[in-house]
Amino acid sequence: MSKQLLLGDEAIAQAAIDAGLSGVYAYPGTPSTEITEYIQLSSTARERNIHSRWSTNEKTAMETALGMSFAGKRAMVCMKHVGMNVAADCFINSAITGVNGGLIVVAADDPSMHSSQNEQDSRFYGNFSLIPMFEPSNQQEAYDMIYHGFEFSEQIGEPILMRMVTRLAHSRSGVENKPIKPQNEMSVSKVPRQFILLPGNARHRYKALIEKQEAFVKSSEESPYNKYIDGANKKLGIVACGIGFNYLMENYAGECEYPVLKIGQYPLPKKQLLKLVAECEEILVLEDGQPFVENMLKGYLGIGIKVKGRLDGTLSRDGELNPDNVAKAIGKENKATFNVPSIISMRPPALCEGCGHRDMYTTLTEVLKEDYPSHKVFSDIGCYTLGANAPFNAIDSCVDMGASITMAKGAADAGLYPSVAVIGDSTFTHSGMTGLLDCVNENADVTIVISDNETTAMTGGQDSAGTGKIESICIGLGVDPAHIRVVIPLKKNYEEMKQIIHEEIKYHGVSVIIPRRECIQTLSRKKRSSK
Repeated sequence: MSKQLLLGDEAIAQAAIDAGLSGVYAYPGTPSTEITEYIQLSSTARERNIHSRWSTNEKTAMETALGMSFAGKRAMVCMKHVGMNVAADCFINSAITGVNGGLIVVAADDPSMHSSQNEQDSRFYGNFSLIPMFEPSNQQEAYDMIYHGFEFSEQIGEPILMRMVTRLAHSRSGVENKPIKPQNEMSVSKVPRQFILLPGNARHRYKALIEKQEAFVKSSEESPYNKYIDGANKKLGIVACGIGFNYLMENYAGECEYPVLKIGQYPLPKKQLLKLVAECEEILVLEDGQPFVENMLKGYLGIGIKVKGRLDGTLSRDGELNPDNVAKAIGKENKATFNVPSIISMRPPALCEGCGHRDMYTTLTEVLKEDYPSHKVFSDIGCYTLGANAPFNAIDSCVDMGASITMAKGAADAGLYPSVAVIGDSTFTHSGMTGLLDCVNENADVTIVISDNETTAMTGGQDSAGTGKIESICIGLGVDPAHIRVVIPLKKNYEEMKQIIHEEIKYHGVSVIIPRRECIQTLSRKKRSSK
């Protein structure tokens, strides 16, 4: 066994390799990206032929991982919290089919929305699906949960949800490795029709899942990740979930004066909870994200004890948990708080100098402002979302992956003209293609700009599933080849770009404009590596 200094994401990846992983399936999304990247760069993973290519989106990742589990191998799926929405169809049904080979789904949540459009808490998905969940408090625990989690998944015959948060995913700590396990041999389920969710069989499978719930609670009560730590002062009992336990202990040099129930595995351990409630006058819940446990406790206990947390204002309803707001919640003096000097101003992110999106937006905005003052531009998730900011102020929406094309179609259906969509190449293959097919099927009056920088740039330059295929995909979906226009977004091509945009907006049907120039960052990295 060796000890490594690892990010939380890297600890998950290393644990999966050591636990006999056969495939990781993911779409890049902060703060989960480094899990898959670590496996892609691992010499051990290459020697063991562990699959680690990026998937087109989270739904395909989840379904492919379930297919690997079907064949008896151990698989892991990684995504950020909003990716769970994309994967949800298969994820929820996988709890009903169950698994064959061990299957772990890692959802990396982003409290405070450092790089996300919402503060979603993935624990609700695990609870809704009726499967066990892990929530580590530190990097070593993240490693241990994954390492043992595949075997646990196989024992109970269900997928496991592992919930991470940004601070744990992107901070480092020493992690002790365990011995490498062999990969599973290929084998199929001995249960006939296990994976066939026709209603008659699905009803049977769902009843079996419900019957497992008592065993899941018992497993949580016996879990090494759930600990009851006694304290002398019974005025307050504290439930500390995941990284919340770390933040609590940072406020104490030694032992906490109050009884603490540390939560690292769900469903909630009923026996320990009832013990805490019986001994304490009030309960404080420390959890990073939404008031998941707090909400459950207020209905779960039903005995009139006061439960404090995010719902009653003891902790802020939004934003990250941290040692300072935990200190305030437990009544300790917080000397770490300080005001940011007024001389320091926020510096919002901006498109890189030399980025092709800049030339695309400059040209598109000028054409629209000159000739179509009532225009609207529907954008998507990617670097080009920064077109919302000065100096471009170029877009009017950014909701979720793929929504640019479908929102543009809906607005066009309502009579808006011109209705323009801007989407990136990776986002287009992730979830824009189906929207384009809707447009083609109704010959919607939309102009779609697929700004192609030949990579998944926003998350660090991972491979894009659409590289070299965008025009073929559009033709295959039924777009008239005469209205698929490719241009190189450079200042010297400014007049050509203007002319193309003018022509395609005037065309009352589906048109696709593809400004294509490699991301300036990936191009720079290629040049450096070639030297």
